[in-house]
Amino acid sequence: MLDKKVWTAIFAAIGASLCCITPVLAVLAGSTGLASSFSWMEPYRPFLVAVAIVVLAYAWWDKLKPKKQDLECACDPDEDGNISFWHTQKFLAIVTVFAIIMLLFPYWGDALIKSDKVSVENIPKSHLSKMSINIKGMTCKACEATVEKIGGEVRGVALIKASVDQKKATVEFDNTQTDIQSIMQAIGTTGYKPVSYEDSKGKHRASNVKITQHKEFKKLETSKCGGDKCGAGKCGAGKCGTK
Repeated sequence: MLDKKVWTAIFAAIGASLCCITPVLAVLAGSTGLASSFSWMEPYRPFLVAVAIVVLAYAWWDKLKPKKQDLECACDPDEDGNISFWHTQKFLAIVTVFAIIMLLFPYWGDALIKSDKVSVENIPKSHLSKMSINIKGMTCKACEATVEKIGGEVRGVALIKASVDQKKATVEFDNTQTDIQSIMQAIGTTGYKPVSYEDSKGKHRASNVKITQHKEFKKLETSKCGGDKCGAGKCGAGKCGTK
Protein backbone atom coordinates (compact mmCIF):
# COMPACT_ATOMS: atom_id res chain seq x y z
CA MET A 1 0.00 0.00 0.00
CA LEU A 2 1.29 3.47 -0.92
CA ASP A 3 2.39 5.79 1.85
CA LYS A 4 0.08 8.76 2.52
CA LYS A 5 3.00 11.13 1.88
CA VAL A 6 3.42 9.68 -1.61
CA TRP A 7 -0.29 10.01 -2.39
CA THR A 8 -0.26 13.60 -1.17
CA ALA A 9 2.75 14.48 -3.34
CA ILE A 10 1.22 12.88 -6.43
CA PHE A 11 -2.16 14.58 -6.09
CA ALA A 12 -0.60 17.94 -5.22
CA ALA A 13 1.68 17.80 -8.26
CA ILE A 14 -1.16 16.87 -10.61
CA GLY A 15 -3.51 19.42 -9.05
CA ALA A 16 -0.91 22.18 -9.39
CA SER A 17 -0.77 21.67 -13.15
CA LEU A 18 -4.32 20.49 -13.86
CA CYS A 19 -5.33 23.87 -15.29
CA CYS A 20 -2.55 23.44 -17.87
CA ILE A 21 -2.85 19.70 -18.46
CA THR A 22 -6.56 19.92 -19.34
CA PRO A 23 -6.12 22.12 -22.47
CA VAL A 24 -3.56 19.71 -23.91
CA LEU A 25 -5.70 16.64 -23.24
CA ALA A 26 -8.78 18.43 -24.60
CA VAL A 27 -7.07 19.28 -27.89
CA LEU A 28 -5.55 15.81 -28.27
CA ALA A 29 -8.96 14.23 -27.56
CA GLY A 30 -10.81 16.63 -29.89
CA SER A 31 -13.00 18.01 -27.07
CA THR A 32 -11.72 21.57 -27.00
CA GLY A 33 -14.75 22.86 -25.11
CA LEU A 34 -13.18 21.31 -21.99
CA ALA A 35 -9.91 23.21 -22.39
CA SER A 36 -10.67 25.88 -19.80
CA SER A 37 -12.53 23.59 -17.37
CA PHE A 38 -9.90 23.85 -14.62
CA SER A 39 -8.64 27.38 -15.25
CA TRP A 40 -10.25 28.33 -11.90
CA MET A 41 -7.50 26.34 -10.15
CA GLU A 42 -4.72 28.68 -11.32
CA PRO A 43 -4.82 30.88 -8.15
CA TYR A 44 -4.24 27.73 -6.04
CA ARG A 45 -1.23 26.59 -8.04
CA PRO A 46 1.46 28.18 -5.77
CA PHE A 47 -0.09 26.52 -2.71
CA LEU A 48 -0.24 23.09 -4.37
CA VAL A 49 3.34 23.44 -5.64
CA ALA A 50 4.48 24.24 -2.12
CA VAL A 51 2.58 21.24 -0.71
CA ALA A 52 4.15 18.88 -3.26
CA ILE A 53 7.68 20.15 -2.55
CA VAL A 54 7.32 20.06 1.24
CA VAL A 55 5.78 16.58 1.24
CA LEU A 56 8.47 15.18 -1.06
CA ALA A 57 11.22 16.78 1.02
CA TYR A 58 9.75 15.25 4.18
CA ALA A 59 9.36 11.85 2.46
CA TRP A 60 13.06 11.85 1.50
CA TRP A 61 14.10 12.96 4.98
CA ASP A 62 11.99 10.19 6.49
CA LYS A 63 13.46 7.67 4.06
CA LEU A 64 17.11 8.62 4.57
CA LYS A 65 17.15 9.27 8.32
CA PRO A 66 18.72 6.57 10.53
CA LYS A 67 16.17 3.96 11.64
CA LYS A 68 15.87 2.87 15.24
CA GLN A 69 16.66 -0.78 15.54
CA ASP A 70 13.84 -1.56 17.98
CA LEU A 71 11.08 -0.27 15.68
CA GLU A 72 9.28 -2.37 13.10
CA CYS A 73 7.25 -0.89 10.26
CA ALA A 74 5.92 -1.74 6.81
CA CYS A 75 9.27 -0.77 5.34
CA ASP A 76 11.24 -3.28 7.42
CA PRO A 77 12.60 -6.35 5.60
CA ASP A 78 10.55 -9.52 5.67
CA GLU A 79 11.87 -12.96 6.56
CA ASP A 80 13.79 -13.15 3.28
CA GLY A 81 15.29 -9.71 3.78
CA ASN A 82 13.16 -8.11 1.08
CA ILE A 83 11.53 -4.68 1.32
CA SER A 84 8.29 -3.91 -0.51
CA PHE A 85 9.01 -2.00 -3.73
CA TRP A 86 6.40 0.63 -2.75
CA HIS A 87 8.57 1.57 0.23
CA THR A 88 11.94 1.67 -1.51
CA GLN A 89 14.03 4.68 -2.43
CA LYS A 90 13.70 3.67 -6.08
CA PHE A 91 9.92 4.07 -5.99
CA LEU A 92 10.21 7.38 -4.14
CA ALA A 93 12.66 8.53 -6.82
CA ILE A 94 10.12 7.61 -9.54
CA VAL A 95 7.41 9.58 -7.72
CA THR A 96 9.78 12.54 -7.35
CA VAL A 97 10.60 12.58 -11.07
CA PHE A 98 6.90 12.30 -11.91
CA ALA A 99 6.09 15.19 -9.56
CA ILE A 100 8.81 17.37 -11.11
CA ILE A 101 7.49 16.65 -14.62
CA MET A 102 3.97 17.58 -13.54
CA LEU A 103 5.07 20.73 -11.72
CA LEU A 104 7.01 21.88 -14.79
CA PHE A 105 4.21 20.95 -17.23
CA PRO A 106 3.03 24.57 -17.66
CA TYR A 107 6.46 25.37 -19.09
CA TRP A 108 6.71 22.54 -21.62
CA GLY A 109 3.20 21.16 -22.18
CA ASP A 110 2.48 23.59 -25.03
CA ALA A 111 5.01 21.70 -27.18
CA LEU A 112 2.51 18.82 -27.46
CA ILE A 113 -0.04 20.90 -29.39
CA LYS A 114 2.07 23.45 -31.26
CA SER A 115 0.70 24.23 -34.70
CA ASP A 116 2.84 25.57 -37.55
CA LYS A 117 1.13 28.00 -39.90
CA VAL A 118 2.00 29.12 -43.42
CA SER A 119 3.88 32.37 -43.95
CA VAL A 120 2.02 35.61 -44.58
CA GLU A 121 4.21 35.90 -47.67
CA ASN A 122 1.74 33.57 -49.38
CA ILE A 123 -1.05 36.14 -48.99
CA PRO A 124 -1.29 39.25 -51.23
CA LYS A 125 -0.91 42.45 -49.20
CA SER A 126 -4.32 43.66 -50.36
CA HIS A 127 -5.91 40.57 -48.80
CA LEU A 128 -3.89 40.55 -45.55
CA SER A 129 -5.49 41.71 -42.30
CA LYS A 130 -3.83 41.88 -38.88
CA MET A 131 -5.83 42.20 -35.67
CA SER A 132 -5.52 41.59 -31.93
CA ILE A 133 -8.17 39.64 -30.03
CA ASN A 134 -8.60 40.19 -26.29
CA ILE A 135 -9.24 36.85 -24.59
CA LYS A 136 -10.34 35.91 -21.07
CA GLY A 137 -9.38 32.67 -19.33
CA MET A 138 -5.82 31.96 -20.51
CA THR A 139 -3.49 31.10 -17.62
CA CYS A 140 -0.43 29.30 -19.04
CA LYS A 141 1.58 28.31 -22.11
CA ALA A 142 -0.74 25.38 -22.77
CA CYS A 143 -3.66 27.83 -22.97
CA GLU A 144 -1.72 29.89 -25.49
CA ALA A 145 -0.99 26.80 -27.58
CA THR A 146 -4.65 25.75 -27.46
CA VAL A 147 -5.83 29.14 -28.77
CA GLU A 148 -3.14 29.08 -31.48
CA LYS A 149 -3.97 25.51 -32.47
CA ILE A 150 -7.73 26.00 -32.81
CA GLY A 151 -7.62 29.56 -34.15
CA GLY A 152 -5.01 28.48 -36.66
CA GLU A 153 -7.30 25.78 -38.05
CA VAL A 154 -9.64 28.42 -39.49
CA ARG A 155 -9.27 28.55 -43.23
CA GLY A 156 -7.41 31.70 -44.26
CA VAL A 157 -5.50 32.21 -41.00
CA ALA A 158 -1.79 32.51 -41.76
CA LEU A 159 -0.30 33.36 -38.38
CA ILE A 160 -1.66 33.48 -34.84
CA LYS A 161 0.27 34.21 -31.66
CA ALA A 162 -1.36 34.16 -28.23
CA SER A 163 0.05 35.78 -25.08
CA VAL A 164 -1.10 34.80 -21.60
CA ASP A 165 0.62 37.88 -20.15
CA GLN A 166 -1.19 40.31 -22.45
CA LYS A 167 -4.40 38.25 -22.43
CA LYS A 168 -4.70 38.51 -26.18
CA ALA A 169 -3.89 36.84 -29.49
CA THR A 170 -2.49 38.55 -32.57
CA VAL A 171 -3.76 37.06 -35.81
CA GLU A 172 -2.94 37.63 -39.48
CA PHE A 173 -5.33 36.25 -42.07
CA ASP A 174 -6.55 36.38 -45.68
CA ASN A 175 -9.68 38.55 -45.53
CA THR A 176 -11.04 36.98 -48.71
CA GLN A 177 -11.28 33.60 -47.00
CA THR A 178 -12.32 34.46 -43.45
CA ASP A 179 -13.01 37.35 -41.08
CA ILE A 180 -12.39 38.25 -37.46
CA GLN A 181 -15.78 36.98 -36.29
CA SER A 182 -15.08 33.50 -37.69
CA ILE A 183 -11.70 33.40 -35.96
CA MET A 184 -13.16 34.50 -32.63
CA GLN A 185 -15.94 31.95 -33.03
CA ALA A 186 -13.30 29.22 -33.37
CA ILE A 187 -11.35 30.45 -30.34
CA GLY A 188 -14.60 30.49 -28.38
CA THR A 189 -14.91 26.74 -28.84
CA THR A 190 -11.96 26.26 -26.47
CA GLY A 191 -13.82 27.80 -23.55
CA TYR A 192 -11.53 30.84 -23.51
CA LYS A 193 -13.71 33.84 -24.30
CA PRO A 194 -12.79 36.45 -26.94
CA VAL A 195 -14.26 39.67 -25.53
CA SER A 196 -13.15 42.25 -28.09
CA TYR A 197 -10.67 42.95 -30.85
CA GLU A 198 -8.54 45.75 -32.26
CA ASP A 199 -8.09 46.50 -35.93
CA SER A 200 -4.99 48.08 -37.48
CA LYS A 201 -6.28 51.53 -36.48
CA GLY A 202 -6.45 50.54 -32.84
CA LYS A 203 -10.21 50.77 -32.63
CA HIS A 204 -11.84 48.51 -30.03
CA ARG A 205 -15.04 46.75 -30.97
CA ALA A 206 -17.30 44.65 -28.76
CA SER A 207 -17.64 41.02 -29.69
CA ASN A 208 -20.63 38.71 -29.30
CA VAL A 209 -19.11 35.30 -29.68
CA LYS A 210 -21.14 32.15 -29.30
CA ILE A 211 -19.29 29.47 -27.34
CA THR A 212 -19.83 26.18 -29.17
CA GLN A 213 -18.11 22.85 -29.49
CA HIS A 214 -15.22 22.76 -31.95
CA LYS A 215 -16.87 20.11 -34.12
CA GLU A 216 -19.98 22.27 -34.43
CA PHE A 217 -17.84 25.17 -35.58
CA LYS A 218 -16.36 23.09 -38.36
CA LYS A 219 -19.87 22.27 -39.55
CA LEU A 220 -20.75 25.98 -39.63
CA GLU A 221 -17.86 26.72 -41.97
CA THR A 222 -19.19 24.48 -44.71
CA SER A 223 -22.95 24.74 -44.23
CA LYS A 224 -25.52 26.98 -45.85
CA CYS A 225 -23.23 29.77 -47.07
CA GLY A 226 -20.47 27.61 -48.54
CA GLY A 227 -16.88 27.22 -47.32
CA ASP A 228 -15.33 29.94 -49.51
CA LYS A 229 -18.01 32.57 -48.97
CA CYS A 230 -18.70 31.99 -45.30
CA GLY A 231 -16.97 34.62 -43.20
CA ALA A 232 -16.19 36.87 -46.19
CA GLY A 233 -18.82 39.37 -45.11
CA LYS A 234 -21.56 38.12 -47.44
CA CYS A 235 -23.56 36.18 -44.92
CA GLY A 236 -22.14 36.91 -41.48
CA ALA A 237 -20.02 34.27 -39.77
CA GLY A 238 -22.07 34.41 -36.63
CA LYS A 239 -25.24 33.41 -38.50
CA CYS A 240 -23.81 30.95 -41.01
CA GLY A 241 -25.44 27.58 -40.66
CA THR A 242 -27.84 28.71 -37.96
CA LYS A 243 -31.54 29.41 -38.04
